[in-house]
Amino acid sequence: MSLHPITATSDQIPWTPGSQALGAQSLFHGHETVHFKILSDRRTEGGGMAQIVRFSPPAGMLIKIVANARSDEHIYILSGGHCDKSGRQRLFPGDYLLHPEGLAHGAFLAIETRAFVVYSGEADELLDFQIIAASG
Repeated sequence: MSLHPITATSDQIPWTPGSQALGAQSLFHGHETVHFKILSDRRTEGGGMAQIVRFSPPAGMLIKIVANARSDEHIYILSGGHCDKSGRQRLFPGDYLLHPEGLAHGAFLAIETRAFVVYSGEADELLDFQIIAASG
């Protein structure tokens, strides 16, 4: 096995529409609400993957995500952030989260958010993804 560095220039990697991985549930009135940039994917070699994820909730709406971590998931918020059910922001750029393997977890997003996400192995199992109105 030959080891070599993986180098990626984010600006040169195209955004992949979320509907390619998540299906129509990630669309709102025909518009994509999630996009991915896969920076590296070594799962076929027993490693993990790194990506940038962009969430774009429609005005006045929240993206609700519920998932189960199939490997350790590291999240570093680059812009935007997570919120509560009423849309009040509670996580901000520079915040870091770790969802250990096996942890059921969720997030609400009310504003455009970009995050650097690293999985130590397989990506999360998505249990629920909805576009909902804020409760507050």
